[in-house]
Amino acid sequence: MSEQTSSRDEAAAKVADLVKDIRIAMLTSTDPQGRLVSRPMATQDVDWDGDIWFITERSAEHTRNLQHDPRVNVAYSSSSSWVSVAGTAEVVDDADRLREYWNTFTDAWLEGGPENPDNVLVHVSADTAEYWDSPGSKVTQVVNLVKAKVTGERFEGDNRVVDL
Repeated sequence: MSEQTSSRDEAAAKVADLVKDIRIAMLTSTDPQGRLVSRPMATQDVDWDGDIWFITERSAEHTRNLQHDPRVNVAYSSSSSWVSVAGTAEVVDDADRLREYWNTFTDAWLEGGPENPDNVLVHVSADTAEYWDSPGSKVTQVVNLVKAKVTGERFEGDNRVVDL
């Protein structure tokens, strides 16, 4: 494995690590009038060769938007990190995978369970991801921010763009 491939794999693993505990993402798509539209979605699975899976309703406006223009952005945010994923989405009918991902959280938001033909999967195939990470506890982050303010030097977290 080349050094460049190893570095890319490490960066992709870092992206996966940052988003693994963030349950809700904002999925941004484009409506038929060209407007950007964002909505919260519960992440069902992340596979960091760049695959993200969501469950949604076939009849939902955002699902129709994906069929009109499959380009999307998926944004994740926690108290110390942020990830922005750009890629292409497709609506997927896969009953087995839908049953595998279905849980009580999904059941609270969508009707009829995995047997409902209106419930489908959205698969995002990521092209790139960019992350910003401020590692450490909240106390460490505050100390670093105060230090930056006092010294006048910019606080530098970890930021990188990753081709997936």
